[in-house]
Amino acid sequence: MRVVIIGAGQVGESIADDLDDTHEVVVVERDSERCEELTYSLDVLTVNGDGTSVDTLEEAGVADAEIVIASTDDDETNIVACSTVKAITDAFTIARVKATEYLKTWRRSETAFGIDFMVCTNLLTAQSVVRVVGLPAALDVDPFAGGKVQMAEFEVASDSEVVGETVAEADRFDSLTFVAVLRNGDVVIPTGETVISGGDRLVVIGSPESVRGFAPTVASREQQAEVSELVVVGGSEIGYHVARLFEDRGISVRVIEQDPDRARELAELLPDSVVLQSDATDVEFLEREHVGDADVLVSALDADEKNLLACLLGKRLGVGRTVSIVDSDPYIELFETVGVDVAISPRAVVAEEITRFTRENRAENVALIESHKAEVIEIEIEADSPLAGRTIQESVAQLPERVVFGAITRNDSFVTPRGDTVIETGDHVVAFAPADVVADLTAKL
Repeated sequence: MRVVIIGAGQVGESIADDLDDTHEVVVVERDSERCEELTYSLDVLTVNGDGTSVDTLEEAGVADAEIVIASTDDDETNIVACSTVKAITDAFTIARVKATEYLKTWRRSETAFGIDFMVCTNLLTAQSVVRVVGLPAALDVDPFAGGKVQMAEFEVASDSEVVGETVAEADRFDSLTFVAVLRNGDVVIPTGETVISGGDRLVVIGSPESVRGFAPTVASREQQAEVSELVVVGGSEIGYHVARLFEDRGISVRVIEQDPDRARELAELLPDSVVLQSDATDVEFLEREHVGDADVLVSALDADEKNLLACLLGKRLGVGRTVSIVDSDPYIELFETVGVDVAISPRAVVAEEITRFTRENRAENVALIESHKAEVIEIEIEADSPLAGRTIQESVAQLPERVVFGAITRNDSFVTPRGDTVIETGDHVVAFAPADVVADLTAKL
């Protein structure tokens, strides 16, 4: 499949990196030096030019493309590029936008602007923050099968009750499967005898109820407390949506915004939240407002350095858990190393959302684990699938090693996969696979 990606920023590069092994990828980029960098680092063809120009798009071969993804940092450029593509080809168009107003317009008809699918960075990021904050010790949470299945990645606290237990001993929920242990940078497929250590990252797949029930067992005593009070630092679009979503859940929210005009605007938009107009790095102000009493602090300022400082100040004052928005992907590991509990990259979130639309075969949903070290994939089983009519034990023998079946949904009901479970046509299978076997797995399905 020929895929044209407009924009070679972090999002475009991430998508291209994910597709270049299995697809013919062309990247359109205005910066000639950036084109040269990508040519050396990825197996892609680059075209230097403006993605809104018909001549450039034709040079990139959009006439033969099945999918065109507009992923620059500029909303208007992405919209115009998709509209231009739609005017000259039948390619499926995907646009990345930041402003939710464009998303609202597109959702009214789903053909607006000539865009077949639109992803909104700010809203997706805020939703990702809400899912993570809702589970103690969670680093990543993704829904599958229409919300009937949940994948979660947890960091095991050193004082959690499962430290020193085997996976068999920690497996206290019928509808939960341990699919991986991430340890010292390696992806380990656990057996019942695998011993859990503090600092391990566990990836589990199960019903939302079982994942919620499991979360407190890996969390520290402090993390197990219910979230009742939350502070959002920065009234950006992401900060606003985070506050709005928690406000809707009845959680007490305070928003700290330095700009007086934006603070007044937020006070009107968030009637059930308290909006404080101040510099969030002013320690005296934070102490005076007892910010340290909050269960969670989410920092959504416009600079990574400010977010890091706000989170570390919050931790020092006693905040239970901190979540930072990180603009630069390479900083994610650094943030979590120096004390930020969870770092979320808007670019990674939106790249993951776009990736699932570009997968061939039957992958319906995809979650990327630990910067592409592994994936969780949802597949609908069709009648001609090699898995249809086979037990899990028989199916696994047909697939690459280290593939783990985490959950099945059948007729909207959750089915816990066991060795003798027979996979039926129409089932939705949620499977975990290390990155080096994903292509082989999807090819066989």
